[in-house]
Amino acid sequence: MPLDISSVGQISRTVSDVGQSVAWYRDVLGLEHLFTFDKLAFFQCGGTRLMLSQNEELQPAESLIYFRVSDVKAAHSALTGKGVEFLQGPELVHRHADGTEEWMAFFKDPEGRALAVMAQVPPAA
Repeated sequence: MPLDISSVGQISRTVSDVGQSVAWYRDVLGLEHLFTFDKLAFFQCGGTRLMLSQNEELQPAESLIYFRVSDVKAAHSALTGKGVEFLQGPELVHRHADGTEEWMAFFKDPEGRALAVMAQVPPAA
């Protein structure tokens, strides 16, 4: 019987202070906070759940999470207005054969590790 993987259900990321991180991911990034249990916090992000796990030893090189947005420049502006520090502002990273553009901007989480916003911009008609 073939394996039927349809999507990513949950991503996990370590944090140093789950309370501080809940406030940041909820109030700054605007993710829907589902619940907190002990040192674990869960957020809804589209069809994927994000789990934050408080740990004394952070993983310095965790997977980079790319949050899909409709407009990278607007997201950059909104997050900058909320005090988010960007490592790299909005930048065109690829143009597909059909003219669709891939844009990304990289910023720091409360522990100083990288996260990103990304968007695909369809070709102008």
